[in-house]
Amino acid sequence: MEFNVHSTNRAVILIPARFASSRYPGKPLVKLLGKPMILWVAELAAQAIGVENVYIATDSESIRETVVGAGFNVVMTGEAITGTDRLAEAANKIDASIFVNLQGDEPLVDPEDILKILSVKLANPTKVINGFTYLDAQEKADNVNIPKVITNEKDELIYMSRAPLPGCKEPDKKPKRYKKQVCIYAFNKDELNLFRDFGRKSELENFEDIEILRFLELGVAVQMVETRAGTYAVDTPEDVEIVEKEMLAQGMSYEAE
Repeated sequence: MEFNVHSTNRAVILIPARFASSRYPGKPLVKLLGKPMILWVAELAAQAIGVENVYIATDSESIRETVVGAGFNVVMTGEAITGTDRLAEAANKIDASIFVNLQGDEPLVDPEDILKILSVKLANPTKVINGFTYLDAQEKADNVNIPKVITNEKDELIYMSRAPLPGCKEPDKKPKRYKKQVCIYAFNKDELNLFRDFGRKSELENFEDIEILRFLELGVAVQMVETRAGTYAVDTPEDVEIVEKEMLAQGMSYEAE
């Protein structure tokens, strides 16, 4: 599908999708309730902003074939250090002013949260915007697959870590709730190019394997926005059963033709 909408005020959703994931190879095409995960995510994105404004950024021919066959736009990219670097390459091929990054492993994302992130970006054009929610009873703060979010009292990002932060010296001061990252982001093209032009992972980004930390290194403010609870990402094969169970609980279903 060709994209031909030109507008300086246009907002689009970009979904980076890499087949050769180190933790879970082929993850975008893993089937959830019988349908590839990348399509669940793309369809939710389309509910928020329209199919014509949804793009999948990938270097995989198999992913390209899957999403084009379902009627979605694709931007082919080269090798990239991170998903955000891939996003930056793709963004330079699209006429738009705001780019919402929706991770392809978030099949439970709420379209209303996508619109919420977008609206906050419109109100805060000089900040990168990212979502967060709170860990639920099934999630453990020491799970390294869940980035924990540290903010100030204005919900501005101070740090993000795979460790159970904030820490506490005295057990009775342990946080009652931990914030976790929800992988919906909003950037403008200049912010994405600044990120990519850094040319490498920053030290903290490399330690934690959390891309948004590079923006802190670059001095770009990140505003965190609370989103709906009950979202689960597919980080490992073990997550598939958990996510499918939640999808069914939310009334999501799919019957192959």
